[in-house]
Parts: sequence; structure tokens; C-alpha cells
Amino acid sequence: MSPADAAPTCDRVASPAGSDAAPGSEATPYRTAQKLADSLQAGQTGCLKAGTYQEHVKVSHGGVAGAPIALRSYPGERATLIGRLWIPRGSDNVTFSNLDLDGTNDTKVRNESVLPSPTVHANDVTFRDNDVTNNHKAICFVIGDASWGHAARTVIERNPAAQDGPRSDALICLSITNQRETTVIWDRDGRPIANAVVWQDRRTAALCDDLRARDLEPLFRQRTGLLLDPYFSGTKVKWLLDNVPDARRRAERGELMFGTVDSWLIYRLTGVHATDYTNASRTLMYDIFERRWDGDLLEALTIPPSLLPEVRPSSGVIGETSLLGGAIPIAGVAGDQQAALFGQACFSPGMAKNTFGTGAFLLMNIGDRRVASQSLVTTIAWGLGDSVTYALEGSIFIAGAAVQWLRDELGLIATSAESEPLAASVPDSSGVYLVPAFVGLGAPHWDPHARGALLGLTRGTNKAHIVRAALEAMAFQSRDVIEAVEADSGVKLDELRVDGGAAANDLLLQIQADIIGRDVVRPAVTETTALGAAYLAGLATGFWKSTDELAANWRIDRRFRPQMSAERREELYAGWKRAVERAKGWAS
Repeated sequence: MSPADAAPTCDRVASPAGSDAAPGSEATPYRTAQKLADSLQAGQTGCLKAGTYQEHVKVSHGGVAGAPIALRSYPGERATLIGRLWIPRGSDNVTFSNLDLDGTNDTKVRNESVLPSPTVHANDVTFRDNDVTNNHKAICFVIGDASWGHAARTVIERNPAAQDGPRSDALICLSITNQRETTVIWDRDGRPIANAVVWQDRRTAALCDDLRARDLEPLFRQRTGLLLDPYFSGTKVKWLLDNVPDARRRAERGELMFGTVDSWLIYRLTGVHATDYTNASRTLMYDIFERRWDGDLLEALTIPPSLLPEVRPSSGVIGETSLLGGAIPIAGVAGDQQAALFGQACFSPGMAKNTFGTGAFLLMNIGDRRVASQSLVTTIAWGLGDSVTYALEGSIFIAGAAVQWLRDELGLIATSAESEPLAASVPDSSGVYLVPAFVGLGAPHWDPHARGALLGLTRGTNKAHIVRAALEAMAFQSRDVIEAVEADSGVKLDELRVDGGAAANDLLLQIQADIIGRDVVRPAVTETTALGAAYLAGLATGFWKSTDELAANWRIDRRFRPQMSAERREELYAGWKRAVERAKGWAS
């Protein structure tokens, strides 16, 4: 019998019937999994006796190589953990085994979301022989080039929707949705020449200032619908060509390719160098009205046309992949926020959604209108066949990331979920405003030199006020965008559909309704980005017949109605606008 098969020694024990004042022995076990985890030293195993442990568990210290800290069910029994697992930076050599993990889809390893799968994750955090019993939405792997097929097959095999083992021949099609502006340049073998430059990266602020000083912003706005901001891909591409050794020479010789993440995935999966209308519209290089790459803009950015992908409709077969064993068409592609708009069934002009994630992104369907805006962007919402639908968009760079900052950097909360009850413990933020301009301000301010500010503090300010101010900041920023959208479109929103991870926070959505004075509506399915991507592929392959059929699928979960007086609403919003002015231009 191998050591892995031997009955484990339990150095400490927990039981739902125990006491955290006890020493954690078999006779007098701890009551909580957290106390058990805190008690363990390198090489020790903590055993959870049968029962349910409804708590979040933070493993704040780790083991050493060959002597991990281990949490597992008591031998011969099965314990269920309902809550988030958090293994922060510095906690290496940790093992979870033989547990039922329910509700851990917010698990974090080094602040990276993972699904506890039977793999060894980076930094020696191991999940082995667990049953993931909740309906998990995602799985994260750190994979190398040789591991693509294995990782993809594991994702399919671990899909909890499958009853008797999903098969590649049961798949009708695949769809891709992605971070839109995140930029990759790779060679003909699919190898990136440098790390991707993510959408939040501000390294090209000076490039944007230079283009603006040359009075080129009107040209970019007229043709792309975008402003000159580091957010968009064009200046990221230029930076890579100018700063990665030999990149410009190789690009001019036609050896390199550019794309957003969708394009790179398509190339790796099919060998086709392509993107869709929605992603092309975020590059600062694509004329969204003529629907072509623009030579004048490429010249201004000094980007060779040979780098660029072919642009296709968002719904339609781009190519096939045999990664999973059979030829499966990739039939839908859209940037994440456009996919969410599609998934929210906002098919009529004037309908809008706001996605709360790391940032927040409010899009309104404007049909085939060419609306010019001074503070928002006009973008392609989707392309179906030869028809293109446009949208007005306001991009908020920091939304849910502000709560993560309170958790990971300030330590005011242990989990993001704690933000709601803590913020609800005070009636308001007591005059505190948090302007989360950690990477500048997006719409409608577009100030890459703004920086975060925490204002209105007094001796009576406590962490509940600060956490509530972070939630209010999401609502205030959304109102900034809504006012700009309504001014540009001439359409007043009757209601706002919301989705994304933070849409599960009831207090946030009530605050949002109060601050905008409009109903906020949460759908039954809040993972609308993935849903929209699936809809696009399903339309292309005939699984669904029309957008009318998709609209009929949309269901409401809860409607949040304004409860705040108009006078109080305007008083709070005036304070927010004063706070924003303090944060602007700080780093210039």
C-alpha cells in the first residue's frame, strides 16, 4: 500500500458538535474549519468529521515542500464545506482532499479564481479527490502549450451539467467571449512575443497625449467612435512594436499577427487569423461605419496592416477545431460586454444593461444610428450577417475591484461577500466618498491621470462607512454614465438591467436604484456574458431560430425600486461630483 493510500493521521480534528475553545483533539474537537486550519503547522493534517461547515475558510499560512498543510474529511467519513476557500499569497504547500466542496466557486488561490478540481494548481496548492457539488461556472488552469487539449477536455468532463459524461460528439458548436481591448502579438507558430497588455494597463497614456497634441483625436473619434485613451488596443500595439526587441522589423516583414484575446484563441484553435466586429471596434484602428481597417489611423499609429486579422460577423462559423477529438465549429465571437448586452436580450433600441465586474460597463442599444458622443464611445454591439447594431457605452474601470482592494490590500473584509452585511450595518456612508480612480477615470471623465481618493473621513468613520462608500461609488459612477447616455441618445431609461458578479449584492442594487431614481432589474441568469456568447453561436448553427426566441427566454429574478427621496439623492450625488473633481489630474 502506498503512502497515499494509507489511513491518514489526524493531528487536529473539527466537528460541528465541537468547541473552538477546545484543544482540537479527537475527544475535544474544534467546532469550525477555520479554527482547524489556523491550528495546523507544516506537515500536519486537519480532519473534518462528518457534517456541514457553513463558513469561509482562509488558509493564512502554508507548509513546506514535502510537508504540506492538509485539510480533509475524517477517515471513513465525509465532510461538506459550504463557503469560499482563500489561499492568499505566501501560503504554499496546501492540500484539500476527500471533501464535498459546495459553494466554493469564489475560491481564490493567490487572488486568482479557481474551481477546486483534481489538479495541482500553481504554488503547490492541491485539490485531490474532492466532489464539487455546487453548480460551478468556471475552471482555471495554468497551462503550457502542450496542455491545451488536456485542459479543454477536463473542462468538459468537469461540467456539472453533464449527467453521464459529456462527449465531444455531443457538442454542436463553440463560442468565444473575451476581454476586448487586451492586446496580444504573436508569431506564425502562435507564440506571443510578449505578455498580453491588459485592458486596464495605462502605460500608453503619454502616447495618447502625443496623438491628442497632434490634433488627431477628432479623426479617431469620427471613424472609430472611440476616444484616445490607453484603454483601447491601438496604442498598446504601437507600444509593443516600439519596445519589444525586433518586433517592428518582424511585423513589417509579415512575421507577426495582432489580435485581442478572441483572435489569438481562434488562431490557436483553428489556424484562422480572424476577429469579429465587436472586438475590432475596440482597437482604435477600425472604421466602425465603413467596416474596414482604416489606413489613416494605422499610419498615425505606425502599425503595419499585415498585423491585422480578418473581421467577421459575431454570429457565424469562423473555423473548426479538433481540439476535443471531433471537428467542432467556432460559431460565435463577441467581446464580453457586447455578449452581455446580447445575453440580456437588449435587442430593441433604447434598452440598456450594466455589467458589474472588476469594472462596470453600461451599454445602450442604439440600433443603426450613428450617434456622436463627446464623453462616451460609440461601438458595434454585434453583427448578424450583413447587419450591424451599434451601442453607446460608458466604461467604468474600477467597480468590484474596489471591494477587492478593501479585502486584499486594506484587509477591511475577509471575503467580498462580507461587504454587503458590513455596509448594511450603517444607514449611510456618513459623508465618506471613495473615488476608485486607481487606474484613472473612464467614462464620462476620461482622465488617465486621475487617482484614487478617500474623502470625508472623520474620527467617527469606521470600516463599515468605507465599505459602504465603495458600493456607493459603483452606483455614482453608473449614474455619471447614465446621464451621459441619456443626453447623447435622447432616450430616458425606464429601467436598468444588471448582471455580473456584483449583481448578487442586493444592497448594491438597492443603492443603484436609489441613486439613479429608476428601477434596477436583475435577471434570473446573471452570467449573461456567457449566455450571450452561447446565443450567438446557437443562432449561427440553427439551435435557436431568431432573437425573438431568445427574448422570450429572458426571465426576471428581482426588481429593485427607488426608495430614497429625490432631495437626498441629489444631495449625495452633488457630494460625489465634488469628490471626483478632487481626484482628477492628480498624476499629471
